[in-house]
Amino acid sequence: MRNLSVAVTQMACGAERAANIASAAALVAKAAARGAQVVVLQELFETPYFCIELDGKHHAEALPLAENPAIAAMQDLARTHDVVIPVSIYERDGAHRYNTLAVIDAGGDLLGTYHKSHIPDFPAYEEAYYFDPGNTGFRVWDTKYVKLGAAVCWDQWFPEAARSMALMGAELLAYPTAIGRPAGGSPYDFPNSKPHWQQTMQGHAAANMLIVATSNRIGVERGGGFETQFYGGSFIASETGAKIAELGEEDAGVVVQDFDLDRIAAFRKGWGIFRTRRPDLYQPLINQQPPAQLMSR
Repeated sequence: MRNLSVAVTQMACGAERAANIASAAALVAKAAARGAQVVVLQELFETPYFCIELDGKHHAEALPLAENPAIAAMQDLARTHDVVIPVSIYERDGAHRYNTLAVIDAGGDLLGTYHKSHIPDFPAYEEAYYFDPGNTGFRVWDTKYVKLGAAVCWDQWFPEAARSMALMGAELLAYPTAIGRPAGGSPYDFPNSKPHWQQTMQGHAAANMLIVATSNRIGVERGGGFETQFYGGSFIASETGAKIAELGEEDAGVVVQDFDLDRIAAFRKGWGIFRTRRPDLYQPLINQQPPAQLMSR
């Protein structure tokens, strides 16, 4: 029996990078003390969510991978606690800037990076101003404990990403995230997306029969005339899509859930979804353009 213990975390982010890294490190240590083997942290936890506004000063937050202090801190924690940690950072790579996920294996080795593929570009989430579209393709890593597929926030709205990682052998999908609802005084009026956000990822878990874990931030952040309440709700979904562990909307914390990977593998095989696929019918996923009215901002 292959057992796996997964943790999701959440916290508010302040202006000081070192303090944010220390807060994230404390959550990792807390999760490890509860037996977690994989610890998922939220998107871009080193800083406030600067994509809430269009301001060139925030480009300076991007650092080369080798110089990023969060990577070094999490590698130390991975060595100390023997845990796997996907780490979301703002990376500068020559003339390019990426929303990068660095996957650190138990023991501290950096297994590789993924560059966020789908980039949102609407009010209060102006990521296209800061990030180049990802060039890595979707990736799955053989970590010490589990075959880990990992993507970042907006990627979670695309079933193609989840299915791609499932076909590559992922047993667990991790999604570091930064999403919220308009707070008082914001000049935009998006609906409360929290139920939709969770249900979308629960669907990935159910359709692909694997574990999904997502970590979101909390707290109210402001910039560019916008005010967003990041609503937490970090959760873990089972292979049937059931939400089996969840954090609240306002409190920092950790939740841990155990799984039997061999049982899940047998369930996936027995259900026959992957054996009865029809790739010969799936060309519209590549060739068919959406209706024009869906393409404008």
